[in-house]
Amino acid sequence: MTDGGRSVSSTVRKIVAAFILVPLAVVIIAFAVANRQIVTVSFDPFSAERPAASLTLPLFALIIVLLVIGVLVGGTATWLRQAKWRRTARRLEREVADLRIEVDTMKRTASVLADSDPSGRAPERLQLRPPTI
Repeated sequence: MTDGGRSVSSTVRKIVAAFILVPLAVVIIAFAVANRQIVTVSFDPFSAERPAASLTLPLFALIIVLLVIGVLVGGTATWLRQAKWRRTARRLEREVADLRIEVDTMKRTASVLADSDPSGRAPERLQLRPPTI
């Protein structure tokens, strides 16, 4: 891709991001303004009246924190499930690099052999003979 293509792609990506992020930000702000009530989250299953561990915060903050935690847990689970594919991709990339080195070595060897023959012909073992009937 040319540099001009990259700048157009970058500009389009920024415009699309703006069309997605601006409305999303408006929705999140409207949600936060509409849900300012204070809620108490209790972590004590035995005492509802006097919980040993509780947290008091606005409802929108609780929901946003839970969404962030959900995204982190889901992303971590996905990352862990894809570990074998990343490992396979790294192994195959190493194999490709090794094979490229081997091909380059063979090409250099073939060119050295071709240069060492004064007649300019390929060595006898590399020539193909016509089929006999």
